[in-house]
Amino acid sequence: MLKGKTAVVTGSTSGIGLAIARAYAAQGANIVINGFGAPDDIEKERAGIEAEFGVQARYSAADMAHGGAIAVMIAEAEAEFGSVDVLVNNAGIQFVSPIEEFPIEKWDAIIAINLSAAFHATRAALPGMKQRKWGRIINTASAHALVASPFKSAYVAAKHGIAGLTKTVALEAATFGVTVNAICPGYVWTPLVEKQIPDTMAARGLTREQVINDVLLEAQPTKQFVTSEEVADLAVFLASDSAKSITGVILPIDGGWTAH
Repeated sequence: MLKGKTAVVTGSTSGIGLAIARAYAAQGANIVINGFGAPDDIEKERAGIEAEFGVQARYSAADMAHGGAIAVMIAEAEAEFGSVDVLVNNAGIQFVSPIEEFPIEKWDAIIAINLSAAFHATRAALPGMKQRKWGRIINTASAHALVASPFKSAYVAAKHGIAGLTKTVALEAATFGVTVNAICPGYVWTPLVEKQIPDTMAARGLTREQVINDVLLEAQPTKQFVTSEEVADLAVFLASDSAKSITGVILPIDGGWTAH
């Protein structure tokens, strides 16, 4: 389905982003992965994508907090592969705290990585997509793009911003064969979710088990975590020709969370 095309997936050295990168590679796309982690682990994932799917996979160490580095990442991908056809803005971080205690530097970092990075990457990739009359931009938002939770002011603000950015760019790109959509997962068992458990325990005075069952899964009527593979399958569909009329959509995959 994506043979001969190139996908850039930010925040893809683990979790949802890695699942999406692998799913696109399985469809024949060349891949640029990006994110932090141990170099040996990253190389193992990069080489594994090439070996398993027979595509080219590259790693970019671009820091998603810096717009200049993001623009260079897109330019390098276009120079090497000839195009960036699919852009998945997936990079994200989290911090949990009451707003009056929320460190300013944490607010700035979350807005930079969870929201501004998507702007910078889209700004860099969209001109080529418009010129080629084909492109897919998929933003990993969150159920928190639609609803709020306490103690996550920066994250919720950033994800609501992603929803607005998605709709705006979708309108701008609609006549150029480029679709722009946001996937809004509920709680997915990823390193990002696991790492916020101690902060949530402290903020709410709960045990680990209480956070998992009474905070995380309480939000989802299915009482199950969404899987990274389910999110990746949705990202594959949105990149397909069957989804060419789907644009500007903020699409939950959240076990019924936002149906409340």
